Amino acid sequence: MSLRNAARAFPTMLRIGFSEALAYRAELLIWVVSTTMPLIMMALWTAVARDAPVGRYGTQGFVGYFLATFVVRQLTGSWAAWQINFEVRQGTLAMRLLRPISPLWAYAAENLGAMPMRLLVAVPVALLSVAAVGRAAVPQTAWGWPVLLLAIFGGWLITFLANVAIGTMVFFMESSQKLMDVWLVLFFVFSGYMYPVELFPPVLRAVADWLPFRYQIGLPVEVMTGAHGLAETLGLLARQWMWIFLLGVFSFTLWRRGVRRFAAYGG
Repeated sequence: MSLRNAARAFPTMLRIGFSEALAYRAELLIWVVSTTMPLIMMALWTAVARDAPVGRYGTQGFVGYFLATFVVRQLTGSWAAWQINFEVRQGTLAMRLLRPISPLWAYAAENLGAMPMRLLVAVPVALLSVAAVGRAAVPQTAWGWPVLLLAIFGGWLITFLANVAIGTMVFFMESSQKLMDVWLVLFFVFSGYMYPVELFPPVLRAVADWLPFRYQIGLPVEVMTGAHGLAETLGLLARQWMWIFLLGVFSFTLWRRGVRRFAAYGG
């Protein structure tokens, strides 16, 4: 199917993805509960900052940062690696390959189709952040809002494409689950999910600036809390979209080569 026809079919696939998210809302709720680590880290860091600020963060700063982290995590999550790994090992990917559209479009639609359900969780937390922190919880400039939307979408794209690349490795090995575990460990350390990246020592921060993890969570959170000026934000945004391009080329190439190795048998 051409890109034009895939784009035409995508709205219908989004509606199907939303219906699935609605049907499996209990699983989605469990996933939301499993992403409450920022709230735990908020309690820890605000206790640390009670006597003296840590870097530029006081207690209010940490509250705003970690509530924003929780919101961004809800909007940039993806589970494509687990889907691909399961469907290849079970052979059910064969059913998707029989359809006249790439399974990658279907995985993307299923992830994005759940967005309204995720907003039901994210929006109240964002409003709570505004009530607790005030205007500092959201962009205070006219350019901040569109850049925030772009950074969140970019964060989701990096997460989704990394999931596709790691999930596709199941074509070449018994399971890609361990690779995903390694990715998640690096994500927890370098993404800003458990602490602001700017609290790293200078050497580690320079490393984090060139890894993709910061652009999944840290950059959208920094844009939301107004941590940077326009010039620095655009520079970080350029690095984010550089990673999207690199991961896109890598994951699509890997997928095409991996599908050629796929075989399913059934009775």
